[in-house]
Amino acid sequence: MNALKYIAKIQTDFPTKFGIPRQSGLVNTKGTIVFEPEYRKEEALKGLEECSHLWLIWEFSEAVRTGWSPTVRPPRLGGNKRCGVFATRSPFRPNPIGLSCVKLTGIKKHPEKGMVIEVEGADLMDGTPIFDIKPYLPYADCVPDARGGFADVVKNYALEVEIPEIYLSKLPEEHRECVRQILAGDPRPSYQNDPDRVYGMEYAGYEIKFRVKDCVLTVCEIGQSNNRKTIRRT
Repeated sequence: MNALKYIAKIQTDFPTKFGIPRQSGLVNTKGTIVFEPEYRKEEALKGLEECSHLWLIWEFSEAVRTGWSPTVRPPRLGGNKRCGVFATRSPFRPNPIGLSCVKLTGIKKHPEKGMVIEVEGADLMDGTPIFDIKPYLPYADCVPDARGGFADVVKNYALEVEIPEIYLSKLPEEHRECVRQILAGDPRPSYQNDPDRVYGMEYAGYEIKFRVKDCVLTVCEIGQSNNRKTIRRT
């Protein structure tokens, strides 16, 4: 069996794991897929423009753990109930492989990076390596009456988000709705519920600090991020 190779890496506005949407497609976050030099072949993308959505198969490159556990604690269950690892989408798996469905928004030729793919709905950290890209096929991949286990119970969970205008005005307008959607999804570990604790997440070069009390998330500060890992997308 041949060893898996990265074919590309994705550029997103998430320099760290904290704050990334828990599933793809929940927030209209943008990403740019940049191929490794060996795979920068224009003919490899022929016909892809006819698809509206794609499957990305990628590596949980930051989910470093020695060994594996047959059970995990899903965050949406409060972090205190165990489920079988294969009944969850936990990043801590025997093989750290992720799967995301994203919307294809464009294919273009970059002067230095060759053909790149623009997507929306990505739940990947900046620099995440991608193993493969496949078209999403509605007739085969969409199962309207499928059941999602415990995830069905919590799928409508959301926080009310309050961003005072003094802080909202610091964000470029094109990022405001995405930030609201990300915060509404509750980036916190579910086992943490301290109303006085200030959390911080980084997105699109900004650090956003907030508190949560009684299912209301209130932003208390927004400023430029000092994280050197923040990389602007192509």
